[in-house]
Parts: sequence; C-alpha cells; structure tokens
Amino acid sequence: MTKADFVEMVKEKGGYESKAAAERAIKAFTDAVSEALVQKKKVQLVGFGTFETTEVAEKSGKIPGTDKTFTKPAHTAPKFKFGKTLKDEVAKA
Repeated sequence: MTKADFVEMVKEKGGYESKAAAERAIKAFTDAVSEALVQKKKVQLVGFGTFETTEVAEKSGKIPGTDKTFTKPAHTAPKFKFGKTLKDEVAKA
C-alpha cells in the first residue's frame, strides 16, 4: 500500500472532508509518536499496540568472506509491540 492509498483509506474511515485533512491527521500522529519516543516515553494504544524505545548494547561482528570485523555502537532503537486485538484481527484475515 502506498502512502497515497493509506491517506485515502484514512480519509474514508475517519470521515475527513479532504485528503489534505487526512494527511495532516496522519502527520500529527506520526510526529507525536516520534516526539514521545525521542523523550523515551511509551505510547500505549490499547488493543492496537505499544510504541516504545529499547537500549541496544554494543555489538561486534565479522564480515562474511573476509577477515574484517566491525563494531556497532550501543544505541536506542524504536520498538513496536502488537496488541492482542490487532493480532487477532490479522490472524482472522
């Protein structure tokens, strides 16, 4: 599904008058979730899922086929855990 298709779906499901209004709603949602995650806050939408951050430790590895190694530094990564209602809906489909 393309972004344009998704905007059209949100317009229809949300009863927005225009695609521009639906696109603003999507942007507001994604910006708000992004801002909360930057602040290391958890966003929980009951039945849908939870957006949160997780600390990932430093990791070393070897590049296959060579003797070169690399080290990926420790970082914070976004994480999404699906809610039961969403899991059940997808499983039924």
